[in-house]
Amino acid sequence: MSIVPPGAAGSSSAPAASGVGPLLRGWREQRRVSQLELALRAGSSARHISFVETGRSRPSEEMVLRLAEHLDVPVRERNALLLAAGYAPHYPETPLGDPSMDALREGVERLIQGYEPYPALVVDATYDVLAANRAIAMLLDGVPERLLVPPLNAMRLTLHPEGLAPRIRNLRAWRDHLLAQMDRQIALRRSEPLRALYEEVAAYPVPDTDPEPAGDDEPLGAVASFALPMRIEHEGRVLSFISSISTFNTPMDVTVAELAIETFLPADPATVKYLHALSS
Repeated sequence: MSIVPPGAAGSSSAPAASGVGPLLRGWREQRRVSQLELALRAGSSARHISFVETGRSRPSEEMVLRLAEHLDVPVRERNALLLAAGYAPHYPETPLGDPSMDALREGVERLIQGYEPYPALVVDATYDVLAANRAIAMLLDGVPERLLVPPLNAMRLTLHPEGLAPRIRNLRAWRDHLLAQMDRQIALRRSEPLRALYEEVAAYPVPDTDPEPAGDDEPLGAVASFALPMRIEHEGRVLSFISSISTFNTPMDVTVAELAIETFLPADPATVKYLHALSS
């Protein structure tokens, strides 16, 4: 599956009209950093940080970027801080379909294809699927067409009662893991679209108990002891996967900053054997 351009769902909700001071104070408080600690990190003074936050002093463009870096503010939100301070955005937001992104796009596609026969996909800041390999398509066998209409959303496909949820044997634990992951992302990004997605999928009905294991004559993957696996049924077999998410180091573009590559590593020998048998 080729990479498709992401939508604008990751857009910042930070109001530039409120001024940069309150926005910086909000990020500092969210990160639980004192004015003195932030000043020491940024090579400034607590007095100057206080003046910036109260609007008594207008920070330079360099200072805004320096404070944002030490507060681990996402790239998209750094642009919002600059706008609120009266400066132009520093980080571009280049569409994935732009020719300048060819090397990145082709490299990511080769990466997830090379991961076959194990599942891998690429998502944006709101978990819309931008690319996926054939092993992901295999897991989606049987999902209703209406849930597969682009843009596909990984969280919606996984937790929807007509999606993968009925086939996930440890649904309650896996659902808790995914919701906690989204909650951390909301705290980091302050994304209203992501919060709306969280509220949607958190409201999906959940069974009182997880599905019973498959019959005794249907082999089950052993439960991994080193990390929480996703145990999902496929054609009468239960496959076990450990999920890993990778992002780009020091991104200088909003689009690149919000890309994530999720790979699913088989958690037991039976899953490895089954996937290799399918691929051959």
